[in-house]
Amino acid sequence: MNILIQVFFGRQSVITLCATSRLLLNYREPYRSEILDYLFKPNFGASLHILKVEVGGDGQTTDGTEPSHMHFKQEGADYRRGYEWWLMKEAKKRNPNIKLIGLPWSFPGWLGPGRTDPYENITMTALYVVSWILGAKKHHKLDIDYIGIWNEKDPQQNYIKTLRKMLNHKKLHRVKIVANDHNWAPISVFWEVDSQLTHTFDVIGVHYTANQSNAKALESKKKLWSTEDCNNFKEETGRGFWARNLNQNYVIGQITATIAWNLVSSYYPQLVFERDGLMTAKEPWSGHYSVEAPIWITAHTTQFAEPGWRYLKTVGLLKNGGSYVALTDGLGNLTIIIETMLLLYLTIVFPFSFQITDGTISLQLGLDELYTLTTITTGHKGWHPTPPESQPFPIKFKDDFNVGDQCFSAAPHFADQAGVFEYHTNDNDMEEHTFTFRQMLTQRPISWGEDADQTISIIGDHNWKDIKITCDVYMETAMTGGIFIAARVKNPGKLFQRAQGVFFWILANGTYEVTSDLGNAGIMVERWHTLTLVISDTSAYGILNSTHIWTTSMKPFPKNGWAAIGTRGYEAGQFDNFYVDA
Repeated sequence: MNILIQVFFGRQSVITLCATSRLLLNYREPYRSEILDYLFKPNFGASLHILKVEVGGDGQTTDGTEPSHMHFKQEGADYRRGYEWWLMKEAKKRNPNIKLIGLPWSFPGWLGPGRTDPYENITMTALYVVSWILGAKKHHKLDIDYIGIWNEKDPQQNYIKTLRKMLNHKKLHRVKIVANDHNWAPISVFWEVDSQLTHTFDVIGVHYTANQSNAKALESKKKLWSTEDCNNFKEETGRGFWARNLNQNYVIGQITATIAWNLVSSYYPQLVFERDGLMTAKEPWSGHYSVEAPIWITAHTTQFAEPGWRYLKTVGLLKNGGSYVALTDGLGNLTIIIETMLLLYLTIVFPFSFQITDGTISLQLGLDELYTLTTITTGHKGWHPTPPESQPFPIKFKDDFNVGDQCFSAAPHFADQAGVFEYHTNDNDMEEHTFTFRQMLTQRPISWGEDADQTISIIGDHNWKDIKITCDVYMETAMTGGIFIAARVKNPGKLFQRAQGVFFWILANGTYEVTSDLGNAGIMVERWHTLTLVISDTSAYGILNSTHIWTTSMKPFPKNGWAAIGTRGYEAGQFDNFYVDA
């Protein structure tokens, strides 16, 4: 899930990820490093102190899926999957002191077949989560500092205690537990009824607190964090909202950490919650990105108060709107952050000089502005050259997936929305298709949200209309459903249950299907077939292995949308030589 501003007794900045940084890895240099600098490099941009990432669980988590390190119970763990390892290492490279938090949004289906929760066997689930922490250290030299329970789900008391026991058994006493990444109840009262539980977790985490805390939570003496908040940059009032929250979560609720969802808007436009990141980087093909106001709003706190700084009692609300906080490192340094956010506009004023007369500071504040007064002199508004201009996704695109073994398992620009698609290497009896792209899941995950009943990965431009898509596809022996290519796809992601588009399926029973047409085409499993889908204006037709087999009217269907590949049901299927001409 992407970033937070956070304070332990003092102030820290954190970000949360959940399938929202998918396109970031595909940026070429130097643009990729520039983006990372604005996020993580100390005294340069947002200068984040904590990075919170998803413990991939194969399920849909808002704007896509993130792969589990263990798709199946019987397989060995694979810690190459997913981009979170890479992102954590890049953050650590820039700031070795950055803290790392992991939180599951979903879990692989084998942890509870047919269930909607992962607590059928709490010991097995705890072992699964601990294995992710151990794998981070063994394979990537990453120390995970905090681990959560389950995103926006009520916590299970026995699971929390089992997880703590398992962490200790693996000599991971230093890893602290955050519970519950949901609401104030019931975790804030658990400590009253379960004396053992109170010693197992360290932080009460709540989402979207509206600056309010809870009396029972305050009595618990646990750290109180807003473990998911939002900067709402796409809204006119969003920048002011983020500046207010960073101060007022503590001023009103004594909440010492605020986590912003999400880190960077690095997912396809038109997916849900577009531009909710601290900055925008959604065009790896062009190199274009935007450094936006939330980066500098964050810097007003993170560049002038390190983790471990403490709030002074000098905090409060301003009479005519706004708030102020004061923090110190206990060594003589002082930082005061003042926000006067009321309406739509934002002027960011970085540290500035002022006059002191007779020991009194007199400061006139403007409306909808953000100020930092500090003794710290290292703050800096970082700068990189202007990135390339924005460009649409290329109208001609091809991927033959002939890359062999990769550290990151997914092909560039494909964004999985249900299921998990990975590079795959076949045996030598498939010489023409040695390296392919394979949908891996054969069991529906235990999901945080709402997963589709078939798998899909999208690519390209949401505005594509007239298009030709060609792809070689392979149905494996166990298939009972089928495999497809599609165009003009609408509503993927968490809305895929209501997806629209033109889907060209071939099915394991030997037939094909498309929208309002179906027929027998003599299709066989364990054979490679070439599918071609062509859409022009209000009509579409399909070609199977050079034979034109169907034509249909386009009038009932969307006028534009992404290209896509996938399988009918959670079944393994392979793709090769994907080509788009739009």
